[in-house]
Amino acid sequence: MKVLQKMAMMLTIVAASAVTVAAQEKGDMAAGVNFAVGMGDELTNFGFGAKFQYNVIAPLRLEGVFTYFLPKTEGVEGIAESKTSMWDLSVNAHYLFPLGEKVAVYPLAGVGILGVTSSVEMDLGEFGGGDADMSASSSDFGVNLGGGIDFKLTEVLILNAEAKYKIGGDFNRFIISAGVAYKF
Repeated sequence: MKVLQKMAMMLTIVAASAVTVAAQEKGDMAAGVNFAVGMGDELTNFGFGAKFQYNVIAPLRLEGVFTYFLPKTEGVEGIAESKTSMWDLSVNAHYLFPLGEKVAVYPLAGVGILGVTSSVEMDLGEFGGGDADMSASSSDFGVNLGGGIDFKLTEVLILNAEAKYKIGGDFNRFIISAGVAYKF
């Protein structure tokens, strides 16, 4: 009897998963915003961005995302300050695993470009007769690995949280983000 109960439970779970996956059909699209924190290379800064999602097939979704990380100021005010801002432009693939009608988890893999701009302002005072300003920019290609979770608030609004590690070039960053998307 217990074997039949377990089989019935398994069939129910499989059927519920199939219905949920079918609800995420090929061609479904969503657009949204995200808030993020990036950590790594001795720099932690907050950011915000926009994303666009497209379901290629029922469980496979592609996402384009742009995140701008706000400038982080360090140094001794009035003597020397450095400001560093970053941006991340990525394309990621998500493979959705439904955990019920409203929740899905996904691993992600993708590629992208991480850009960094740093500027230094120094007050040379009596030694230099003024200020010295320098700036530099760089960008590197990278690979994204991570995962996330979607929570369906309504038929068209989805909350999500995501963690990914961006590996590439001179910059390796751990990025945690949360956002909302509107499905159309």
